Amino acid sequence: MKFLSPAISSLARLRLWRIDGWKSHPITAQREVLQNLVTAAQYTEFGRKYQFNKLFNIRSFKQAVPIHEYEDMKPYIDRIMNGEQNVLWNTPVTWFAKSSGTTSSKSKFIPVTDESLEDCHYKAAKDVLSLYYVFNPESDLLTGKGLVIGGSHTINPLNEDANYGDLSAVLLQNSPFWGHWIRTPDLSIALMDEWESKIEKLAESTIKENVTSISGVPTWTLILFRRILELTGKSTISEVWPSLELYMHGGVSFTPYKQQFDELIGKKINYLEMYNASEGFFAAQDIPGNDGMLLFTDHGIFMEFMPVEEYGKENPKTIGLGDVELGKHYAPVISTNGGLWRYLLGDTIEFTSLAPFRIKVSGRLKHYINAFGEELMVANADKAIAEACEATGAIVNDYTAAPVYFGETGNGAHEWLIEFERAPDNLETFTMHLDASLKAVNSDYEAKRHKSIALGLPIVHAINKGVFTQWLKTRGKLGGQHKVPRLSNNRVYVEEIKEIGANVFKIQ
Repeated sequence: MKFLSPAISSLARLRLWRIDGWKSHPITAQREVLQNLVTAAQYTEFGRKYQFNKLFNIRSFKQAVPIHEYEDMKPYIDRIMNGEQNVLWNTPVTWFAKSSGTTSSKSKFIPVTDESLEDCHYKAAKDVLSLYYVFNPESDLLTGKGLVIGGSHTINPLNEDANYGDLSAVLLQNSPFWGHWIRTPDLSIALMDEWESKIEKLAESTIKENVTSISGVPTWTLILFRRILELTGKSTISEVWPSLELYMHGGVSFTPYKQQFDELIGKKINYLEMYNASEGFFAAQDIPGNDGMLLFTDHGIFMEFMPVEEYGKENPKTIGLGDVELGKHYAPVISTNGGLWRYLLGDTIEFTSLAPFRIKVSGRLKHYINAFGEELMVANADKAIAEACEATGAIVNDYTAAPVYFGETGNGAHEWLIEFERAPDNLETFTMHLDASLKAVNSDYEAKRHKSIALGLPIVHAINKGVFTQWLKTRGKLGGQHKVPRLSNNRVYVEEIKEIGANVFKIQ
């Protein structure tokens, strides 16, 4: 099918003039998005409550509508799930994406409208493809199949007219018929929700496919790779899938995993980061290897940016694209064609470019350590872990960290639980490199570590393989998009994981 590549490339690049439009005029695009959203929802219950018919600019919108977290939106969403319509959005809502974050055991149900599917998720996916072909015009990507390692795809009925599942389930169930031709595995496997069995079926069913791309969370993709190599007896994934050229990832930083992917795949392929969530498709890399994702400004989502220091204030301030600065951490506040209004997403991002606007995800509002004024973000931790691995030859599968607070026996510290795929020869050496890297990427951490007065040397434990998986399993969060929380200000996760490690495996 290689003869199709030039034709596919040309078709994909036909979208570029549209992309160039919103990419060149992002603030105008955002203003139009908000106008369309408010106009569409002005006669909904929410729109009448906040008098959308009288809102004619961004300032009046922000003054009229308060910032909402999920618990604020939940009463509206519950009513829609019970069958009411025209509550948050003006067209029928019949799908909900079930999202379960690591910060809460409760599930979130995000409304997914026809508009959010077509004008956000699917539109963004087409734009990603077009941008990919700009740099890879001879690509054979669509002449093979895309392996999708999604979450639990089970669709559950709410009532006669509504269903819920995780985002990948909703996208699969509503994708056009031709989408199934270029995707693997078969739906009967994709719909499985028991992850140990699913990995086995995924491996067995895709070995003989011509897989050209893979998308999924790094941890589960690595598990699948290793099982495939066991079944085939091959040394590298490129021997199994010679045409593999692209891995798409998101949700967690790829930095700690890239070395393992390079080694297991065995040849150079393209890596592409995407920022896609139940609430919407926000950004994706437009330049291979660039440290930042192009912000999608014309995809049914109006975005505001809350400086992280505003979080928790009674009337937190937000700014627009015209006022953001490079290197500062912001929490996105979104209004969407899925019926979310000034919704605090929960992630933190920073801008890497302002012309065009590119971002990277730096962590979660509740996933950081600031016990001693060190303001350690996940992005800092990921980079330090990667540099410590490079210096010591180690490979890390996963990690979590939390503070050890001041006590009678000494000052504070950060306690790290790390699962190594390949352990360093000397854990103390690894710890020293980790500490040095944290100082290099975070001046607040460096200041608190000065002479160990406020913050001592990190306490690093190597935990046996399987401890994190066992912990996720006990929480009912095994597989898919569920992730081990990287950083936390409290010690709940660390203590739970240490207890499992002591009972089932061994912590060194």
